[in-house]
Formats: sequence, structure tokens, C-alpha cells
Amino acid sequence: MSSPEKILLPTRKLEPALVDLLKSLKVGDRIKVVQKVKVGGKAWTAEAVGAFRGINYLSTGVTTERVKEDDIVVPTVHFTKDNGEMASICLDEHTALSKL
Repeated sequence: MSSPEKILLPTRKLEPALVDLLKSLKVGDRIKVVQKVKVGGKAWTAEAVGAFRGINYLSTGVTTERVKEDDIVVPTVHFTKDNGEMASICLDEHTALSKL
């Protein structure tokens, strides 16, 4: 899995320290991801630990054909949890990632 040259969000900024960490990760590095989850009026944090597999972009968009500028492209971290489950998480400004 290749890594993109630039790591950025479409509408917000990632912390420079997070971008530097993401660029330094190698396949197999142990990582911990903590993300704020909000559904309705409830919010909590979710945490996952595993082995880094790579980073790339998830392209999303509307289901009709529109102009390319309507697409949203989100950086996505791929990792394997300790139980063998392959997982991916899209980064946002509430994502905390650390190398273990």
C-alpha cells in the first residue's frame, strides 16, 4: 500500500504533528487510534490498537454525476488489530494517533 505525498483534509487542517507522525510510520509499526464519536446528542471516544498497514485516500461523493469538485477525499489509516481484524479509520480533526 503506497502512502500519499500530502496528507490533508478537504475542509479542515490536521495538526502538523499528526501529519509528521503519519509520514514517519512504517508497515508493522504499532499504533493506537483514539477518535471522538458523536451520534445525536451523545458523544464518546473510541480506541483501537494494531499494526499499521498504510495510508491512502477514500474518495466519496454523491451518487449522481456532478463536477469533480463535489467529491470529498479523506485520508484513511489502515491497520490490523491484535485479533487479526483488518480495520481502517478516516482521519478528522478529532483523531489522535500515537506510535506505541
